[in-house]
Amino acid sequence: MSDSTAQNGTLYLIPTPVGNLGDFTPRAVDILREVTFILAEDTRTTGKLTHHFEVDTPLKAFHQHNEHKSTPGWINALQTGHSLAICSDAGTPGISDPAFLLVRACTEQGIPVVCLPGATAFVPALVVSGIPCDRFVFEGFLPHKKGRQKRIIALAEEERTVVLYESPHRILKLLNEIETHCGSDRWVACSREISKLHEQTVRGPASELIAHFTEHEPRGEFVVVMAGKP
Repeated sequence: MSDSTAQNGTLYLIPTPVGNLGDFTPRAVDILREVTFILAEDTRTTGKLTHHFEVDTPLKAFHQHNEHKSTPGWINALQTGHSLAICSDAGTPGISDPAFLLVRACTEQGIPVVCLPGATAFVPALVVSGIPCDRFVFEGFLPHKKGRQKRIIALAEEERTVVLYESPHRILKLLNEIETHCGSDRWVACSREISKLHEQTVRGPASELIAHFTEHEPRGEFVVVMAGKP
């Protein structure tokens, strides 16, 4: 039987630093230089990264607003021998960022997919939280409106540690929802600016974190780690 992947290119998922550019690996730089195109969630953000590491591979936009429409074209490019790399703004593509649709299409067509190990915000936040991390559930961003309360109520009954992403504009709303549905004493750790100069993790009962971020204006993207139901 002939190898159906012999003529195909490879799709590489490249984790990009969540803060410190020193976290980017030499292997990632080599792959970005070797592929035909780099698919970027934001070409301006990825452009700063490629400029820093002196990578001149062409950048193409690939984000939530065009991934459905553009995926067939990129599958065709891969099938004709072009290798592609996909980068989100920060962290690993596919983790609360575009990539899943293209990865699924590649697996359906027998196109090789390689994901480099590397940066993602929730792992360091989970490990430094002081909350058990042997069993956890990753929820990413909760819905902004429809279905949000339903998810919070369901997570209140979760016995495993819960990991969430949240913006600085909604962190107080989330903490108030946790207090309402999970109790004021539910233990929470909020990490922000991971690997950056002002990296910080605040830990305590939900009520104390509400008081903290009421007094101190939230800045930066947050990873929220919530203890499971006792």
